Amino acid sequence: MSYSYQLKTKQEYEAAYKKSVDQPEEFWSTVASNFHWKKKWNKVLDWNFKDPKITWFEGAKLNITENCLDRHLAENGNTTALLWESNNPNEPARKISYNELHHLVCKFGNVLKNNGVKKGDRVCIYMGMIPELAIAVLACARIGAVHSVVFGGFSAQSISDRLQDAKAEYIVTCDGAFRGAKAIPLKAIIDDALVNCEFVKRVIVCERTDTPVSMIKGRDVWWNDEMEHASPECPAEEMDAEDMLFILYTSGSTGKPKGVVHTCAGYMVWANYTFVNVFQYQPGQVHFCTADIGWITGHSYIIYGPLSAGATSLLFEGVPTYPDAGRFWEIVDKFKVNILYTAPTAIRSLMAYGLDSLTGKSLESLKVLGTVGEPINEEAWHWYHEQIGKKNCPIVDTWWQTETGGILISNIAGVTPHKPAHATLPLPGVQPCLLDEKGNELVGNNVSGNLCLKFPWPGMLRTTYGDHERCRVNYFATYENLYFTGDGCLRDENGNYRITGRVDDVLNVSGHRIGTAEVENAINMHSGVVESAVVGYPHDIKGQGIYAYVIYNGHHGDLNLAKQDISLTVSKIIGAIAKPDKIQFVSGLPKTRSGKIMRRILRKIAEGETSNLGDTSTLLDPAVVDEIKSGKV
Repeated sequence: MSYSYQLKTKQEYEAAYKKSVDQPEEFWSTVASNFHWKKKWNKVLDWNFKDPKITWFEGAKLNITENCLDRHLAENGNTTALLWESNNPNEPARKISYNELHHLVCKFGNVLKNNGVKKGDRVCIYMGMIPELAIAVLACARIGAVHSVVFGGFSAQSISDRLQDAKAEYIVTCDGAFRGAKAIPLKAIIDDALVNCEFVKRVIVCERTDTPVSMIKGRDVWWNDEMEHASPECPAEEMDAEDMLFILYTSGSTGKPKGVVHTCAGYMVWANYTFVNVFQYQPGQVHFCTADIGWITGHSYIIYGPLSAGATSLLFEGVPTYPDAGRFWEIVDKFKVNILYTAPTAIRSLMAYGLDSLTGKSLESLKVLGTVGEPINEEAWHWYHEQIGKKNCPIVDTWWQTETGGILISNIAGVTPHKPAHATLPLPGVQPCLLDEKGNELVGNNVSGNLCLKFPWPGMLRTTYGDHERCRVNYFATYENLYFTGDGCLRDENGNYRITGRVDDVLNVSGHRIGTAEVENAINMHSGVVESAVVGYPHDIKGQGIYAYVIYNGHHGDLNLAKQDISLTVSKIIGAIAKPDKIQFVSGLPKTRSGKIMRRILRKIAEGETSNLGDTSTLLDPAVVDEIKSGKV
């Protein structure tokens, strides 16, 4: 498969960028003509950021799976679509061709239909990182159902919240999932979640861990049993360009997760365009994105981006340090991986193990390295470049969000220069600007401010499910006629962008966004907690850690045990991913007279800054600050 829109030189990038700004509709019409459409569009773009209302390729009809599967079959049906590496290094790998994947997706599409799923129905997918997860996602898209994948580390309460918000009547899960030395009992967690979700009609269970599970007659069915009598003929449902493709829940600055909605056509074009260009993918290469499909990175750069490009995409079930810290590097050599796309957290974690884990690993197949999820610090960047890339591989430091659908700011591998710890330049179609706190645009270079976007791109979110006003308030109300990213950013003397972190009440922990309010709500559910406040602080491995200040009057005299109880409560309500790294018991919190918690002060104390806390005279009880400083964990 050839990619006529792949940018090969810096001059081509500059020309494409200029055209994407000057003639956006013509630019994207040309890119989109490379896909299979059941009906072409009447209008490329219609938008306003006030409502907001964004439509791309209006009037077009398509099915994304025809672009990810069917169109490759005639010439590349025997090409490997998915490679799978088990959590257990001794378990045989799986290799699935485009022909086989098409066959499995069609069969499972019919399984969904046989169990009552119709176009527009929401299907919650809660599985480990096995090929069946990708198959379930694609099968939903094939029949026009809306998939909502929930990361396998979330708790029953978190799943219940998402099921209720999406009104998802169908679930696809596994008996369990392997992750490192642990087996996670996914079906049991689903059963707990369904206590408050009696509207769920069917649970399809894939066997993976041979964990004993409770199967409820009339509700629960086995994947393999259903596949046995499913037809392999499943024509792709005709979808409108703006029909919902998936809902993906992300933390916000309030306690309730929000369901980001992506639609069929624009998302497909963006995921493909960014994949082919940023990574400079060449036919036959092996692309290894280490993310979980439960996050947007897995949606865009394990499934939809690579498969729509006819690429070979590698899924890994396990974690980078199991059974030892050489696991990633073994996988790279075993499958002759050409592109490695991972998180700075993983890189920092592996750095901490030293160079012994690299002994005997050649890594010579690598051509491109990538990072995703959070800004990468310079030390980790250099280690990645020197020890993994042997100074021969460009590093693409990609900045984007669940809401953006795909990469927005990044160098293009080997085409535009990389710079340590900088995302560098916007991709064609992306028009960033920096604003000061008063909303004035900062022009020129050597400036820093709040990162906003002036113009729509095809992959951007369309709404938040069931609550369009929340979408407007969160992203489009802060600055008039701009999309506000929530990130701070600086632009250097050469116009390169460097993301400096969140400016709202959202933490970036190991590349995953977690709202402070969501963690506080969970902590406050503990019977001994009166009130809490959560902030982020610099963490050597995770990038940001979670620091919780807690007013506690529980029965435990043993405060260490009380901290463990609180952590367990957070794990139960959200998942282990949101557990506080540090808990400090306090008698009070720094509040203004109107009752607002001054998180700015708490953040500085958590970061170790105790002398320059600004004016505390406006606080209801300034003395509480000294007490908090002296008790810092």
